[in-house]
Amino acid sequence: MFDDLDLDERPLVFIWELTQACELACKHCRADAQPQRHPDELTTAEGKALLDDVRGFGERQLVVLSGGDPLAREDVVELVDYGTDRGLQMTLTPSGTSSLTPAALADLDDAGLRRLALSIDGGDEAAHDAFRGEDGSFAATIEAAEAAREQGIPLQVNTTVCAETVGQLPAIRDLVADLGAVLWSVFFLVPVGRGKVLTPISPDRAESVMEWLHDVADEARFGVKTTEAPHYRRVAAQRADGDRDGLRRRRGVRAGKGFAFVSHTGEMYPSGFLPESAGNVREDSVVDVYRDSELFRALRDDDALKGDCGACEFRAVCGGSRSRAYAHTGDPLAEDPLCAYEPDQPTEPAPADD
Repeated sequence: MFDDLDLDERPLVFIWELTQACELACKHCRADAQPQRHPDELTTAEGKALLDDVRGFGERQLVVLSGGDPLAREDVVELVDYGTDRGLQMTLTPSGTSSLTPAALADLDDAGLRRLALSIDGGDEAAHDAFRGEDGSFAATIEAAEAAREQGIPLQVNTTVCAETVGQLPAIRDLVADLGAVLWSVFFLVPVGRGKVLTPISPDRAESVMEWLHDVADEARFGVKTTEAPHYRRVAAQRADGDRDGLRRRRGVRAGKGFAFVSHTGEMYPSGFLPESAGNVREDSVVDVYRDSELFRALRDDDALKGDCGACEFRAVCGGSRSRAYAHTGDPLAEDPLCAYEPDQPTEPAPADD
């Protein structure tokens, strides 16, 4: 999918957080979303200038409009239309609220929306709504998914994995299939925003979940990807028949390496889960920041990784979650605490204090 893409030059995925406003109060929310829009959000004109700049990465650059709830902005259809006209692949991750109507989806479809990504974090209404903090969220999400299918908009389902949701994964898998989704994106919790109060699963449990996801991918008609869990590619490499070396040579996407994020106020981060700014789009070119900033270049240097991630023979395929390393240690190059794999090479001990 992205093995021929030069990740030093352009990201596979570019995310713009249109707003942090949202009606929901989800337990895991990275953005710590609020009911009202922030007064310093990028304006419509600034957003169009941003999309012009993003076009500098090249043709068919994938752009994800996220939030909060991007439908909290009245210009979202205009922005999708503008990005489409500029040759960008525009996708959207709205919240499961009353704003996600068939009429809104029809307008987005007319504007050229390429994919709709909806979050499902429980296999039934009670589990999902409890996690999302809003009665009726599950029903609104399912209705929107069915409306998207009728409209012909490809559907992606996003799911958060933590101690509270991991037992729901088989039921959610069945929903993903029933809804006719093209992709299931499974996000392994990073403790940022409101997600700090949730309990992550253990490294051993994460390993077993990724092995299970690999089996799902082999059997399902939809694709499976992980977010903030590049270990999934290492698991795939280990389980590949006769192609382990080929998989090792592939480059994995992670924060700053194939991935870039612009906040609602224009700060440019390697990921929304790694809120360390490398510039602001009101003054800086996103292309220049991605290609040349010290932070982004360091995150793309596999040999700069530390601890077990730095010693791991799979670091070019995986490299660990830089966001999770940052959340736990303050150092985005530290080892990922979610990984249970022990590398072939022993980790060099830290030098003793004098």
